Amino acid sequence: MTERDAVMHSWCVQCEWDAPTVAGGAGAWFWDEQGRRYLDMSSQAECCNLGHQHPGVVAAIRDQAERLCYIANAWGAQPRAELAQRLLERAGFEGGRVFFTLGGADANEHAVKFARWASERPLGKVITRYRSYHGASSAAFTLSADARGQHQPPGLLNVLHALPPYCYRCPFGQAYPGCGLRCAGHVGELIEWEGADTVAAVMMEPHAGTNGIVAPDGYWPRLREVCRERGVLLIADEVMSGFGRVGEWFAWQRHGDAGRPDLMTLAKGLTGAHLPLGAVLLSADVCRRLEHRMLDAGLTYSGHPLSCAAGVAALAAYEDEGLLARARELGAALRARLDALRARHPCIGEVRGDGLFQVLELVAERGDRRPLAPWSAPGDTPLKRLAAAARARGVCFAVRGNLIIVAPPLVILREDLDFAVDLLDDLLGECDAAMVAA
Repeated sequence: MTERDAVMHSWCVQCEWDAPTVAGGAGAWFWDEQGRRYLDMSSQAECCNLGHQHPGVVAAIRDQAERLCYIANAWGAQPRAELAQRLLERAGFEGGRVFFTLGGADANEHAVKFARWASERPLGKVITRYRSYHGASSAAFTLSADARGQHQPPGLLNVLHALPPYCYRCPFGQAYPGCGLRCAGHVGELIEWEGADTVAAVMMEPHAGTNGIVAPDGYWPRLREVCRERGVLLIADEVMSGFGRVGEWFAWQRHGDAGRPDLMTLAKGLTGAHLPLGAVLLSADVCRRLEHRMLDAGLTYSGHPLSCAAGVAALAAYEDEGLLARARELGAALRARLDALRARHPCIGEVRGDGLFQVLELVAERGDRRPLAPWSAPGDTPLKRLAAAARARGVCFAVRGNLIIVAPPLVILREDLDFAVDLLDDLLGECDAAMVAA
């Protein structure tokens, strides 16, 4: 029996799954059982920020396994306490606390739960946005308003969705900066229309997620003001954008204290994907509101010692190896090269992003910005063919709809980054030809 026969694989038609078995990896590269090597330009699921098999994290897992593999959350565990302290310090959440989860989806579900309890507002409405993604559980899908959840009934009540801050395709028909950040004001209007005393929280991604949307400068600080003025808690979903991806520990820190959320959710880069772990960081104010009530929440593997030890080692690696600054430096070089690609390839409508989290939006026609592929297209598309051609030549890109998401490990070598962009240059020529043919 093969893996195809025995395993249900995510985000695919089961009878179509056909992937090689990966045997190992190091840095930004991994290889399969036949010895074929692949350059990982997506950090797998935008989570292998430290690359594959980071020696410091692997050693920390091994050392912790020899001491203590597991103890329930009802007992203390040294790596759990240490990781919580370090996270609060790097976030500047003095007086706050950390609730550990298993990954991003359940971190987002718990953040909403905590916000509703802390707000004590009737109905506990939560506002998220269209074209966002907060996880694939039933509740997280409801928070997301993502095309992948269209065939699933709502898993959470009292969730509303705002129009996205999508400048390239502004849903308000305006142009930045003359728009006055209409998209942020729209969230405030939703709160007023619903009744501010019924809205518990606003949950947003401070940077691109799989949606590929990067809000304009000023959006996040203005959203912070909109929530504060109405007494609504702001939750930052940093599952994908955290841990150096955009050149800061967390994407909201690009705005300083003006962007500080009330709660923040983490996963993916928290351990560099070496072990599963998620977290909710709660501000001191939110913690005070919850201090004397029963916390009706629990996960068997919450704060698992092995995962927390991996998290401690991962944070040390980001810091000791200067990876935040490296993401800014390599990100600037990457952006310059991608902008140059746009100048040469008419199929690139826009390049956007920060650090090592860049997005290319491909179009069939620059004039009307018609997407080169539908957002949730099943089956064969030009971008899926591009990704398949790249993989055949040893480079793995993430594509979705009409987007190419370029998010390599922060440890990638400059020459490997250039190699991947050179290949992308070649393959985009084929997309240009598809535009002409259309």
